Amino acid sequence: MTHQSHSTATGAKSAKPLRNPCNLCQSVRAILKRPKTGQQLCKECFFHVFETEIHNTIVDNKLFKKGDRVAIGASGGKDSTVLAYVLKLLNDRYSYGLDLVLLSIDEGITGYRDDSLETVKRNRDQYQIPLLIISYKDLYGWSMDDIVKEIGRKNNCTFCGVFRRQALDRGAIMLNVDHIVTGHNADDIAETVLMNILRGDLPRLQRCTSIITNDTSEDSSGIETSKILRSKPFKYTYEKEIVMYAYFKKLDYFSTECIYSPNAYRGHARVFLKDLEAIRRTAIV
Repeated sequence: MTHQSHSTATGAKSAKPLRNPCNLCQSVRAILKRPKTGQQLCKECFFHVFETEIHNTIVDNKLFKKGDRVAIGASGGKDSTVLAYVLKLLNDRYSYGLDLVLLSIDEGITGYRDDSLETVKRNRDQYQIPLLIISYKDLYGWSMDDIVKEIGRKNNCTFCGVFRRQALDRGAIMLNVDHIVTGHNADDIAETVLMNILRGDLPRLQRCTSIITNDTSEDSSGIETSKILRSKPFKYTYEKEIVMYAYFKKLDYFSTECIYSPNAYRGHARVFLKDLEAIRRTAIV
């Protein structure tokens, strides 16, 4: 009996406590620190909290109703790739009853959009979601390369933003969808808030944080043709966490920045926001 007690005590002594355990499950070593909360998590617990937060955002804000046909604005970048993956996953897991399609806009930027669209085509095959690609050239007779040749590299992001917004609407009408979702994340929205403050644009400042907006499209005679909802399921999701999710899930995405974006006004807001975040991680939210 004494011998048994001794060996039990020795066994308990030799069992080392887990170094840096996951804050949630406590049974596996943490491999990442969430930029948003500072939680130390293992990979599986990170996947769980990331997906659950997006599910809660969708449910709490009543983004969809059963039977909705939803177009995912797909660029091939990290945000839209993770959005397509997670939305399909949650649609299956929680039986949202959504009919998902991918909608991509080809702005006509050589060496950037042509390459990223190849990623979107692979996503179409990987996630088994139908894809429609529409181009500026087909819609307007101009590509972004043509526009930049004509006006130079100043303010071309403004042109592109207006054109892309309308192109998404046109594509949504072609696909007969009820709803467009985009991969705008918490960082993007925070940058937009800063830009609107710097510009003194109060009407936009009021609208820019809305998770869901009504877009009314008009035809050439000014008659309203459709009302398509737009929403941002990643409104509360940090960009860094989207990158971490894509990395750990080994998702296939295109990571090159647009060749015209270094001149964008948004870049100044982005740098300022990163400085704020370094001081206080909750600054974005």
